[in-house]
Amino acid sequence: MEGGGSEVAGDLAEDRAQGLIVAEDMIVTGTLVIPASELRERFSRSSGPGGQNVNTTDSRVELSFDLANSPSVPEWLRTRMLDRLATRLVDGVLTIAASEQRAQLQNRAAARERLASVLRDAAAAPPPVRRATKPSRGAKERRIAAKKRRGVTKRNRRAATDD
Repeated sequence: MEGGGSEVAGDLAEDRAQGLIVAEDMIVTGTLVIPASELRERFSRSSGPGGQNVNTTDSRVELSFDLANSPSVPEWLRTRMLDRLATRLVDGVLTIAASEQRAQLQNRAAARERLASVLRDAAAAPPPVRRATKPSRGAKERRIAAKKRRGVTKRNRRAATDD
């Protein structure tokens, strides 16, 4: 297996040169950090504001993260995230597109922030299970007394009938 490491490093350098790999790690939560080597960026021409500039620059950014095969996400967290993001994943890959800004750098920052937000929401602990409780006796009595008062008020509004 000689040269296997340098071949991988060469592929990594080639991807970085093509702009497919993001330069810095992305901090999602205090415990979840996505290494830059696991994020992929693609650039394309964007529609929207920019005039003739739009036709010449690749300002649209697609940021992809392979959640299903990522070694940086713990297994217990990966299952939770895969369940919550099932509708947004394509073959286990989450892709975020940003094309709101004219500048590519601003779109890159927006895509990174949006990806971090989506992953943060998916990684959040589930809410505590609600325990059913029943009203206290005093609360029941107050409710019944209020209903009786309301009934008396409505009864007094009626026109007196001669029977």
